[in-house]
Parts: sequence; C-alpha cells; structure tokens
Amino acid sequence: MIPADNRVIALSSIALLLAGCSQTADLTFSESINDYNGSASITQGLANTVKANLFVCKNGRSRVAGIGEVIDVDGKVWIVPAENHFTTATKAIDLYEECNNITPQGIADVEEDSVPVAVIDADGEEITGYIFADNYFELYINGQLVAVDTVPFTPFNSSIVKFKVNKPYTIAVKVIDWEENLGLGTEDNRGKAYHPGDGGFIASFSDGTVTGSNWQAQTFYTAPIYDLSCLSEADGKRLSDTCTTEGTDNGENAYAAHWETPSSWMNQEFDASSWPQATQYSEDEIGVNNKKSYMNFIEKFSGAGANFIWSTNVVLDNEVLLRYEVK
Repeated sequence: MIPADNRVIALSSIALLLAGCSQTADLTFSESINDYNGSASITQGLANTVKANLFVCKNGRSRVAGIGEVIDVDGKVWIVPAENHFTTATKAIDLYEECNNITPQGIADVEEDSVPVAVIDADGEEITGYIFADNYFELYINGQLVAVDTVPFTPFNSSIVKFKVNKPYTIAVKVIDWEENLGLGTEDNRGKAYHPGDGGFIASFSDGTVTGSNWQAQTFYTAPIYDLSCLSEADGKRLSDTCTTEGTDNGENAYAAHWETPSSWMNQEFDASSWPQATQYSEDEIGVNNKKSYMNFIEKFSGAGANFIWSTNVVLDNEVLLRYEVK
C-alpha cells in the first residue's frame, strides 16, 4: 500500500497518466480513509462516466444504466457498478418486460417450448429456470455463461432460461444492484438526490433447485459509506450492517468499498469454502408485491419454494456473487 503521506501526490500523478480514466471528483481523500484497516480498496466520490447508458426502453422509461471508472487510494481503477457482459452475452428470454411489450398475465401465456437451450452437456438433463433479479443478473452453469438479464436497471423484468447439464453441477450468478450516481451506490429516489437502492434475487429450476440460505453469497462492492468505521469483517462476511441506509441530498463525497473478483469464481472447481451463506429476505423486504414481473409468475418463485437472497446487506451491497452446488 502507498504510505499515507504520499497518497495525494501519487493519485495526482496517476490522474495525469490515465487521463480519461480518472474520477471526476477531487483526488484528495479525507483523512479518515487512513484509519480504515479492512481488506477492501476504498474510493471516494463520483466515478468518471465511460458509458452513458447501456439500455434504452422502447416502450416507456427506464433508469439510466451507465458504467463508470473510479480510482482507489492506491491508484487502482475500479469499474462501477461492476464489470459485466450486458453488451456481448446471450440475453435471457423475458417472462415479463414492459419495454418490449412482453406482458403476459401468467406462465400459461408464455411459449416455454420456444426458449433456446444452452448445452453444457449434450447428454444432460434439460432444466428450465425462472429468474427475477433486482436489478441485473448473469447466470453461469459449470463456468459457462448461459444468459444475462435483458434490463440492467429498470423497469423490473423477469426471465426464463433453459440448459442441459449432468449432475452434479454448479450454478454461479453475478447480481448487480445498479446505481444512478456512479461510484456512490445511490440514485435519485424517495425525495433524496442520493438514496441507496436495494437488491434481491430469486430463482427456481425445474429439477427442484431453489434459492435459499443454503446458497453462498459474497459481497464485492459496497456503497454508499459515510463513516468507514461502520465496515467490519468476520467469518468471511463483509459486513456493513451498522452503516446508515438513509438517503441524503449531499452524498457526493461518500466512500465505496471494493474487493477484487476472482477470475475463476464461476467455475465448478472454484474453492468458495470461505464464502458465507446467503441471507434470505421476504417478499415484503424486497418490495415485489406491486411488480407484475414477479407477481404474475409467483407460483414459479415463492410458490415453488424459492426465497429472495442476497448478501448480509441488501441495500448497501451492490455487487454480489452467488454460488450453489446441485448434487
């Protein structure tokens, strides 16, 4: 780590070298950053926008889903809200997606037979998955990227996927709670210019696999943080449960905590033994009772025995990796 006394000088030099990759906020960090002793890399302030918007809603409005880059105290550039394959990967088939006028009243109105099948094992069992993510997911089976969400931010949608695989197999999912204020984990909401959003992920599969606390969930990006002393780590968990989740009109100097994503995290042989178990959340906590993309297919979600899952903080943790081994 760069010595504390040299950090501002080093960051100024890096800004000149990286030119367009530097963050838009002043590159001096508050003195309190020197008191942080956890394993995360810390950034402060807004990221530099490198992609203004990944998605335009054809029928109605959607929140802007941008991509940014922000520099930490040691000069490393972080992608926010997370690195993703939205523009390049196969999209999941929508169960419900208002922007493309896909609005069936229930599963009986969905042409499930027309859903393409991703082949992991040619002689494997064909499995159908039903997915609702707040906001965005990328689904891997045995390390193969099967599909990504069609809407990165809002309006809320739900998805159906199919794949062929032999048991045992590994489900790995990247979930992202998108942000409007890049690098700050916030959006203009509930009367505040900087209000943290919340996440949530639920899925069921035709072989009986459902999301629950027996899945694993590890955090890789937490924001906004206004007091670094509220962050802690214990038993593999990256905790922010004592950090405020209140919105503010003056959140442009908030901190964010980042952890490096292992390159092989999605592979079947990846050792995730140190990852904590997922935390379950109720439908009321996630707030889906007014979302047709969920309620119109509830029998495929909570009705099938699935639960909403995330890391330990469904509000502040914005990038979470999930894993589950199907025996």
